Amino acid sequence: MHEIATTSPHIEQHMKGSEILTDIVIGMSDGLTVPFALAAGLSAAVGQAHLNLIWIAGLAEIAAGSIAMGLGGYLAGKTEIDHYNAELRREYDEVERVPERERDEVREFFSGLGLSYDVQEQAVEEMTRDKDKWVDFMMKYELGLDKPDPLRARKSAFNIGFSYVVGGFIPLSPYFFVSDGFTGLKISAAITLVCLFVFGYFKSKLTGVNPLGGALRVMIIGALAAGCAFAVARIITT
Repeated sequence: MHEIATTSPHIEQHMKGSEILTDIVIGMSDGLTVPFALAAGLSAAVGQAHLNLIWIAGLAEIAAGSIAMGLGGYLAGKTEIDHYNAELRREYDEVERVPERERDEVREFFSGLGLSYDVQEQAVEEMTRDKDKWVDFMMKYELGLDKPDPLRARKSAFNIGFSYVVGGFIPLSPYFFVSDGFTGLKISAAITLVCLFVFGYFKSKLTGVNPLGGALRVMIIGALAAGCAFAVARIITT
């Protein structure tokens, strides 16, 4: 009797949804840092008076920042789509006007894979039989362009803007429940620095960077931004 060899299925462990993750990282990191620095600077400027000025200015900054960041994400996504479509039209035109040169480029790609001449010719013949598949192949392997999601621009705008709002409310929220700016700043600093550390840790872990080092780097950047804002405001008002 022979034992039947069994193999467990291979599970590919690759990170999916990298575009969404990128948007969240962009929005959340700025959302945590910028309102935190603004609130710190205002705390130094107004001290115990005019506490409402801090959260009013903070809310205004979150609104303006989320719109600006979202618009930037939209324009970036729109530019990516426009660039792809422009290259797609150019590739179709080249396939029509100079098909032999385009076939040579396909042949060069398969040659680079180490295929024999006969296999290269067969692959070129198969690939160039359908114009749409031919162009898609050239877009991906000659130009390195994957077809973008047509809704990418709107999704990016929402993801970045929403992440900015979520991140922005974290450093601002303590000021709604205290009686003076310095107390709010102490609580805000403690909460925000912890959140920056946790955010940096998981962001680094997902992107393959040393988690502890990445977490400390993100937290230190946030602390430096808030510290500089506080110091500048303090110098100006004294």
